[in-house]
Amino acid sequence: MKINTKCILIIVCCLLPAILLGCATIKETAKGFAGVSTRILEESRKDGLKKSFALDYNSCYAKVKDILKEEGKEGEGKPYIYAEDAQKKMLAIYLSETDTTPVGIFFSGEEKGATMVEISSPSIYAKEYIAAKVFGGIDSLLNPKEEKKANVKQEISNK
Repeated sequence: MKINTKCILIIVCCLLPAILLGCATIKETAKGFAGVSTRILEESRKDGLKKSFALDYNSCYAKVKDILKEEGKEGEGKPYIYAEDAQKKMLAIYLSETDTTPVGIFFSGEEKGATMVEISSPSIYAKEYIAAKVFGGIDSLLNPKEEKKANVKQEISNK
């Protein structure tokens, strides 16, 4: 009888913290242990880089994924998407398969079909690098003539 009481007491002691703290805490702890947590990206969102685009949410989301799949310049790795969360409207990426600096890309719908894109990361370099890549890619989609003018100006200045 004493053995059963001990077992029940041990089980209750193990389950009680999980019940009091909630399952989300355990789930987030497991994600952190596995290296795929997005909590730090959500916390650094307040310091993120933001830009609004005249694209609906679905088009903007698809374009960002396409931009991230594009090959980088020589010596640059391709960003690696490690988490997608439809409820939080976010993509979590690493700078490359070898550089696991996390970067979060958050999407929020605005009036008249526009979408706000926010880039967050605990690393200033990573945040600015991905923001330049994503914002530049979407800008080139929306204003292809402006990109051609910039390329022509760059070629002239290089001569």
